[in-house]
Amino acid sequence: MLEALSLTKAYNGHTALNNLNLTVAAGEVFCLLGANGAGKTTTINLFLNFIPPTSGTAKVNGIDVASHPLESKRYLAYIPEQVMLYRNLTGIENLSYFTELAGCEKYSQAKLLDFLTAAGLQAEAADKRVGSYSKGMRQKVGIAIATARNAKALLLDEPTSGLDPKASNEFSELLKRLSGNGAAILMATHDLFRAKETGTRVGIMKHGNMVAHMKTEELGHADLERIYLEHMHD
Repeated sequence: MLEALSLTKAYNGHTALNNLNLTVAAGEVFCLLGANGAGKTTTINLFLNFIPPTSGTAKVNGIDVASHPLESKRYLAYIPEQVMLYRNLTGIENLSYFTELAGCEKYSQAKLLDFLTAAGLQAEAADKRVGSYSKGMRQKVGIAIATARNAKALLLDEPTSGLDPKASNEFSELLKRLSGNGAAILMATHDLFRAKETGTRVGIMKHGNMVAHMKTEELGHADLERIYLEHMHD
Protein backbone atom coordinates (compact mmCIF):
# COMPACT_ATOMS: atom_id res chain seq x y z
CA MET A 1 0.00 0.00 0.00
CA LEU A 2 2.89 2.38 0.85
CA GLU A 3 6.11 1.97 -1.10
CA ALA A 4 9.35 3.97 -1.23
CA LEU A 5 11.70 3.14 -4.09
CA SER A 6 15.23 4.57 -3.74
CA LEU A 7 13.56 7.65 -2.25
CA THR A 8 15.99 10.52 -1.72
CA LYS A 9 15.65 14.13 -0.65
CA ALA A 10 18.49 16.65 -0.52
CA TYR A 11 18.51 20.33 0.47
CA ASN A 12 21.42 22.51 -0.64
CA GLY A 13 23.86 19.63 -0.57
CA HIS A 14 22.49 18.11 2.67
CA THR A 15 20.84 14.71 2.24
CA ALA A 16 17.80 14.55 4.50
CA LEU A 17 16.75 11.13 3.19
CA ASN A 18 19.08 8.77 1.41
CA ASN A 19 17.95 6.00 -0.93
CA LEU A 20 15.06 4.72 1.21
CA ASN A 21 13.45 1.45 0.14
CA LEU A 22 10.41 0.59 2.22
CA THR A 23 7.11 -1.20 1.83
CA VAL A 24 4.20 -1.04 4.29
CA ALA A 25 1.48 -3.53 3.42
CA ALA A 26 -2.20 -3.43 4.31
CA GLY A 27 -2.64 -4.36 7.96
CA GLU A 28 0.90 -3.37 8.95
CA VAL A 29 2.01 -0.70 11.40
CA PHE A 30 5.55 0.41 10.59
CA CYS A 31 7.15 2.69 13.18
CA LEU A 32 10.00 4.98 12.19
CA LEU A 33 12.37 5.62 15.09
CA GLY A 34 15.25 8.07 15.25
CA ALA A 35 16.49 11.35 16.64
CA ASN A 36 15.30 14.72 15.37
CA GLY A 37 16.64 15.25 11.87
CA ALA A 38 16.95 11.52 11.16
CA GLY A 39 14.61 11.69 8.15
CA LYS A 40 11.33 10.49 9.66
CA THR A 41 9.24 13.57 8.93
CA THR A 42 10.89 13.98 5.53
CA THR A 43 9.73 10.46 4.65
CA ILE A 44 6.15 11.25 5.61
CA ASN A 45 6.21 14.59 3.77
CA LEU A 46 7.39 12.84 0.61
CA PHE A 47 4.51 10.35 0.77
CA LEU A 48 2.13 13.28 1.23
CA ASN A 49 3.76 15.11 -1.72
CA PHE A 50 4.32 18.11 0.54
CA ILE A 51 7.85 18.20 -0.87
CA PRO A 52 9.22 16.78 -4.16
CA PRO A 53 11.82 13.99 -4.10
CA THR A 54 15.32 14.68 -5.35
CA SER A 55 15.24 11.17 -6.82
CA GLY A 56 13.30 7.95 -6.38
CA THR A 57 9.58 7.39 -6.01
CA ALA A 58 6.94 7.33 -3.29
CA LYS A 59 3.83 5.29 -4.13
CA VAL A 60 0.45 4.91 -2.46
CA ASN A 61 -1.59 1.94 -3.65
CA GLY A 62 0.75 1.72 -6.63
CA ILE A 63 0.26 5.38 -7.56
CA ASP A 64 3.26 7.73 -7.86
CA VAL A 65 2.41 10.59 -5.50
CA ALA A 66 4.54 13.12 -7.39
CA SER A 67 2.90 12.58 -10.77
CA HIS A 68 -0.62 11.82 -9.47
CA PRO A 69 -0.94 13.86 -6.25
CA LEU A 70 -4.73 14.12 -6.08
CA GLU A 71 -5.41 10.51 -6.97
CA SER A 72 -2.90 9.21 -4.41
CA LYS A 73 -4.37 11.39 -1.63
CA ARG A 74 -7.73 9.65 -1.98
CA TYR A 75 -6.19 6.69 -0.19
CA LEU A 76 -4.38 8.67 2.50
CA ALA A 77 -5.09 10.21 5.87
CA TYR A 78 -2.54 12.28 7.78
CA ILE A 79 -2.42 12.82 11.51
CA PRO A 80 0.32 15.24 12.63
CA GLU A 81 1.55 15.90 16.15
CA GLN A 82 -1.07 18.64 16.46
CA VAL A 83 -4.32 17.84 14.63
CA MET A 84 -5.55 21.08 13.09
CA LEU A 85 -9.29 21.49 13.55
CA TYR A 86 -11.62 24.49 13.66
CA ARG A 87 -11.70 25.52 17.31
CA ASN A 88 -15.10 27.22 17.12
CA LEU A 89 -16.78 24.19 15.55
CA THR A 90 -17.84 21.14 17.50
CA GLY A 91 -16.25 17.74 17.04
CA ILE A 92 -19.16 16.53 14.95
CA GLU A 93 -19.15 19.73 12.84
CA ASN A 94 -15.43 19.34 12.16
CA LEU A 95 -15.95 15.72 11.12
CA SER A 96 -18.82 16.66 8.82
CA TYR A 97 -16.83 19.49 7.22
CA PHE A 98 -13.64 17.52 6.57
CA THR A 99 -15.38 14.43 5.22
CA GLU A 100 -17.44 16.50 2.80
CA LEU A 101 -14.33 18.43 1.80
CA ALA A 102 -12.70 15.08 0.97
CA GLY A 103 -15.60 14.21 -1.32
CA CYS A 104 -17.23 11.64 0.94
CA GLU A 105 -20.94 11.08 1.07
CA LYS A 106 -22.91 13.38 3.35
CA TYR A 107 -23.24 11.37 6.53
CA SER A 108 -26.19 11.65 8.89
CA GLN A 109 -25.62 13.13 12.34
CA ALA A 110 -26.09 9.67 13.84
CA LYS A 111 -23.43 8.18 11.55
CA LEU A 112 -21.01 10.99 12.30
CA LEU A 113 -21.50 10.37 16.01
CA ASP A 114 -20.85 6.66 15.42
CA PHE A 115 -17.49 7.48 13.82
CA LEU A 116 -16.51 9.71 16.74
CA THR A 117 -17.51 7.27 19.46
CA ALA A 118 -15.82 4.40 17.60
CA ALA A 119 -12.65 6.52 17.70
CA GLY A 120 -13.00 6.73 21.48
CA LEU A 121 -14.51 10.20 21.84
CA GLN A 122 -17.22 10.38 24.49
CA ALA A 123 -20.65 11.01 22.97
CA GLU A 124 -21.26 14.05 25.16
CA ALA A 125 -18.08 15.69 23.82
CA ALA A 126 -19.19 15.50 20.18
CA ASP A 127 -21.34 18.64 20.47
CA LYS A 128 -18.74 20.66 22.35
CA ARG A 129 -16.42 23.12 20.62
CA VAL A 130 -13.04 21.69 19.74
CA GLY A 131 -11.37 24.64 21.46
CA SER A 132 -12.22 22.93 24.75
CA TYR A 133 -10.74 19.56 23.71
CA SER A 134 -7.55 18.02 25.05
CA LYS A 135 -4.89 16.92 22.58
CA GLY A 136 -6.01 13.30 22.95
CA MET A 137 -9.58 14.25 22.06
CA ARG A 138 -8.40 16.10 18.94
CA GLN A 139 -6.39 13.05 17.89
CA LYS A 140 -9.55 10.96 18.19
CA VAL A 141 -11.38 13.35 15.86
CA GLY A 142 -8.47 12.89 13.46
CA ILE A 143 -8.91 9.12 13.62
CA ALA A 144 -12.65 9.53 13.07
CA ILE A 145 -11.96 11.60 9.95
CA ALA A 146 -9.60 8.91 8.64
CA THR A 147 -12.18 6.21 9.34
CA ALA A 148 -15.05 8.15 7.75
CA ARG A 149 -12.93 8.72 4.65
CA ASN A 150 -12.19 4.97 4.55
CA ALA A 151 -8.48 5.77 4.25
CA LYS A 152 -6.40 2.78 3.17
CA ALA A 153 -3.16 4.25 4.48
CA LEU A 154 -2.40 6.47 7.48
CA LEU A 155 0.66 8.66 7.91
CA LEU A 156 1.31 9.77 11.48
CA ASP A 157 4.00 12.16 12.69
CA GLU A 158 4.60 11.95 16.46
CA PRO A 159 0.88 11.47 17.18
CA THR A 160 1.37 10.46 20.84
CA SER A 161 3.79 13.27 21.75
CA GLY A 162 2.42 15.11 24.77
CA LEU A 163 -0.34 12.59 25.50
CA ASP A 164 -0.68 11.21 29.00
CA PRO A 165 -0.19 7.42 29.38
CA LYS A 166 -3.92 6.66 29.31
CA ALA A 167 -4.55 8.71 26.16
CA SER A 168 -1.43 7.26 24.53
CA ASN A 169 -2.61 3.73 25.26
CA GLU A 170 -6.07 4.51 23.87
CA PHE A 171 -4.49 5.89 20.70
CA SER A 172 -2.40 2.74 20.30
CA GLU A 173 -5.49 0.59 20.61
CA LEU A 174 -7.21 2.64 17.91
CA LEU A 175 -4.27 2.09 15.57
CA LYS A 176 -4.38 -1.64 16.22
CA ARG A 177 -8.06 -1.65 15.34
CA LEU A 178 -7.48 0.29 12.11
CA SER A 179 -4.62 -1.98 11.05
CA GLY A 180 -6.78 -4.97 11.91
CA ASN A 181 -9.32 -3.61 9.44
CA GLY A 182 -6.66 -3.53 6.74
CA ALA A 183 -5.16 -0.04 6.93
CA ALA A 184 -1.44 0.40 6.26
CA ILE A 185 0.07 2.69 8.90
CA LEU A 186 3.42 4.50 8.83
CA MET A 187 4.18 6.30 12.09
CA ALA A 188 7.15 8.46 13.04
CA THR A 189 7.70 8.37 16.78
CA HIS A 190 10.24 8.79 19.59
CA ASP A 191 8.25 6.46 21.84
CA LEU A 192 10.05 3.10 21.88
CA PHE A 193 7.45 1.56 24.17
CA ARG A 194 4.54 2.47 21.87
CA ALA A 195 6.52 1.38 18.82
CA LYS A 196 6.96 -2.06 20.36
CA GLU A 197 3.35 -2.27 21.58
CA THR A 198 1.70 -0.94 18.42
CA GLY A 199 4.06 -1.66 15.54
CA THR A 200 4.35 -4.84 13.54
CA ARG A 201 7.76 -3.63 12.31
CA VAL A 202 10.12 -0.86 13.34
CA GLY A 203 12.85 0.91 11.42
CA ILE A 204 15.66 2.94 12.94
CA MET A 205 16.75 6.01 10.99
CA LYS A 206 19.97 7.98 11.38
CA HIS A 207 21.25 10.86 9.28
CA GLY A 208 18.69 10.12 6.57
CA ASN A 209 19.48 6.42 6.36
CA MET A 210 17.45 3.41 7.44
CA VAL A 211 20.14 1.69 9.51
CA ALA A 212 18.03 -1.18 10.87
CA HIS A 213 14.56 -2.65 10.60
CA MET A 214 13.01 -5.59 12.40
CA LYS A 215 9.75 -7.27 13.39
CA THR A 216 8.50 -6.27 16.82
CA GLU A 217 7.34 -9.80 17.59
CA GLU A 218 11.00 -10.86 17.61
CA LEU A 219 11.98 -8.21 20.19
CA GLY A 220 11.44 -7.47 23.83
CA HIS A 221 11.22 -3.88 25.08
CA ALA A 222 14.75 -4.05 26.43
CA ASP A 223 16.04 -5.48 23.14
CA LEU A 224 14.55 -2.63 21.12
CA GLU A 225 15.96 -0.02 23.49
CA ARG A 226 19.43 -1.63 23.36
CA ILE A 227 19.46 -1.83 19.55
CA TYR A 228 18.20 1.72 19.23
CA LEU A 229 20.84 3.13 21.58
CA GLU A 230 23.58 1.19 19.82
CA HIS A 231 22.67 2.84 16.54
CA MET A 232 22.41 6.29 18.09
CA HIS A 233 26.10 6.29 19.05
CA ASP A 234 28.23 8.17 16.52
